[in-house]
Amino acid sequence: MPVAIITGASKGLGRALGAALAERGWDLVLDARSGEVLRETAAALSAFGTRVEALPGDVTDAGHRAGLVAAARALGGVDLLVNNASALGAEPLLRLAELPLEGLRRALEVNVVAALGLVQEALPLLRAATAGAVIDVSSDAAAEAYGTWGGYGASKAALDQLSAVLAVEEPELRVWAVDPGDMATDLYAAAVPDDDAPRPAPDRVVPAFLRLLDERPASGRYGAPSLLEGR
Repeated sequence: MPVAIITGASKGLGRALGAALAERGWDLVLDARSGEVLRETAAALSAFGTRVEALPGDVTDAGHRAGLVAAARALGGVDLLVNNASALGAEPLLRLAELPLEGLRRALEVNVVAALGLVQEALPLLRAATAGAVIDVSSDAAAEAYGTWGGYGASKAALDQLSAVLAVEEPELRVWAVDPGDMATDLYAAAVPDDDAPRPAPDRVVPAFLRLLDERPASGRYGAPSLLEGR
């Protein structure tokens, strides 16, 4: 069975994608900071009959990243790495004039440095896979200038560039940066708590990610809305 590592997988998009992959028979290594919620998620996804390893921890911890890859190796390797864990930098979001620099550092550490660290740890197994792939979850804030989204957007723009360069350096892999678009997630609620406009649930966006895995288009940056067209 193929094996996927998904960070930030206890809820939201990470859990929804994990459920879709488990339903398809993938074995999973899941990460999140909240151990209790992560274990509940792992138990639910195990009901699909696949093997699910839940490792609570912080992706900024090199030892934790090594543990995720070791767990995947024990399951057979790494066919897919999904860098989904994200930090906003401030909750709720703030204008750049007020953004704590420590918050910006945290966003960069989680969204960029840890993502690259996990890629580096997993690369030998990804290279050995028949169809190794990396999905870096991006944001429209990486490409558009939205007030208060500067720190988060800057970190995701950096992640996009890392994805693009990784694709050049590792042509045998597929490396996709994916902007999932608006979703009803705890992350968005923490970012803009006063915005109660209706948004799609994460599981409505998951088919966009599945299309990438099914069709394996060229490495690059993709938006979920365009991937969902015709699905």
